[in-house]
Amino acid sequence: MRCPQASGLETLATLVSSVEETPDPIPTTVQGTIPTWINGSFLRNGPAKFEFGEDRYVHWFDGMAMMHRFHIKDGNVTYSSRFLRSDSYVKNTEKNRIVMSEFGTLALPDPCKNIFARFFSRFQMPEATDNASVNFVKYKGDYYVSTETNYMRRINPQSLETKEKVDWTKFVAVNSATAHPHYDQDGATYNMGNSYGKQGFFYNIVRVPPPDETAAKTDCADLSGAEVICSIPAAEPRKPSYYHSFVMSENYIVFVEQPIKLDLLKFMLYRIQGKSFHKVMTWEPKYNTIFHLVNRHTGKASEVRYQCAPMFTLHQINAYEDNGFLVMDMCCGDDGNAVGEFTLENIRRKSGEEMDKFYNDLCRNLPRRYVLPLNVDEQTPLDQNLISLNNYTATAVKTKPKEVVLTHEELHDDTLLQYGGLEFPQINYTQYNGRPYRYFYSCGFGHVFSDSLLKMDVHTKELKVWRFPGLYPSEPVFVASPGATEEDDGVVMSVIITPRKEKSTFLLVLDAKTFIELGRAEVPVNIPYGTHGVFNEMG
Repeated sequence: MRCPQASGLETLATLVSSVEETPDPIPTTVQGTIPTWINGSFLRNGPAKFEFGEDRYVHWFDGMAMMHRFHIKDGNVTYSSRFLRSDSYVKNTEKNRIVMSEFGTLALPDPCKNIFARFFSRFQMPEATDNASVNFVKYKGDYYVSTETNYMRRINPQSLETKEKVDWTKFVAVNSATAHPHYDQDGATYNMGNSYGKQGFFYNIVRVPPPDETAAKTDCADLSGAEVICSIPAAEPRKPSYYHSFVMSENYIVFVEQPIKLDLLKFMLYRIQGKSFHKVMTWEPKYNTIFHLVNRHTGKASEVRYQCAPMFTLHQINAYEDNGFLVMDMCCGDDGNAVGEFTLENIRRKSGEEMDKFYNDLCRNLPRRYVLPLNVDEQTPLDQNLISLNNYTATAVKTKPKEVVLTHEELHDDTLLQYGGLEFPQINYTQYNGRPYRYFYSCGFGHVFSDSLLKMDVHTKELKVWRFPGLYPSEPVFVASPGATEEDDGVVMSVIITPRKEKSTFLLVLDAKTFIELGRAEVPVNIPYGTHGVFNEMG
């Protein structure tokens, strides 16, 4: 199964061009109808400044974070945006050059220092960035913006004002955290972060308790009570895996240890050699992908090693338990080289042949379903498919004691291929995360950046599609109607970028059931292509 080759793709240069912020809310022009029951703010994050003075960033992830807010009330929409006042942004702005290293750009030594100071500065580890351009996350009722280092920034979701810098290492023994935490029904937040020391390299599951309703509300970051509930040793201590998210069901967390490897030796050398971070990530398909199963309530890891052929995943769709099995749906690819490829030079390639070649060489991500048998012991027979439920075609075979090999079920039919596979999946999270579900929403990738919105029915594998030439949608976010009883009763929102038309970005609102447009709110500004977003009710 292959996605068709593209030809005649247009340049995406305007989607990664720097823009100015719009700190004071401005009105938008509404066409159609924005349902009046929607009351809150659609918050989006992403890179929006790609140079300081003469210095240019190398990778799309390096751009300075900008927060966007579409505030929706009584059928009207206002728009505002602000750059995150990270240390990175502030220092770079002061010096009018890049002084803080990012994922794909190494800051060069200060030209004002003498030659010895410049030479020795190469031997210092660069400070981790607080340029939190990936997502909006919530801990104890407070909003933060997050990237994948040990730093987050608390923010005000109304004014988009930047608050204090928060260092995970001050609260719990991890030196990084993902930008994709999970939330349980009680309001606790779960995340994962790395740690390394004499004992080796560990992937840690962290739990942050729900907000304490009795405590006096203070205007400061509060991660108190955060604890590591499970530490998973890396299969290859010198080559730990990169991960962007993890799986959570009602009773389990699954960490996917994939063959995108971080070479720790290279990591030490890269600074001296003047190489940036994205160069230390390598795709090593000689390793299988391992699924580590952990009980979310006890923190106990299963002794069974579940694995599958090498694949990588950035985003989970959903996971749920079904009669002694754990069903996990995720967007997967078979070539993990893609992450480092998103350099600004590649994204800005000319229309036509150059852009076609870049796109056609990228791996397409497709939705897959893996099913883990939860009750594997000495009595479990060898060399036969353990998945006894007849509605799944995925397999799980015990090949030796405490080892189970999985094969996946394709969670789509051939129709999806013409849309270039999919990414940025979202569900009706509040009601259905960790539970049996039927629908997910995502972006189709008929171009390097998404060029369609998709609704997938996982029971029938049928697609509903919103796609128009020259329009580039953001990750869709589902908002349930008040008193909704059905899973897809609500709307799906996405920010649509219009590179063919100057200053005509719009917020799109689709009926989640029919996937038909209800209304749009046009903003007279340019917005770059972003990463993730959330809907903040009554914001």
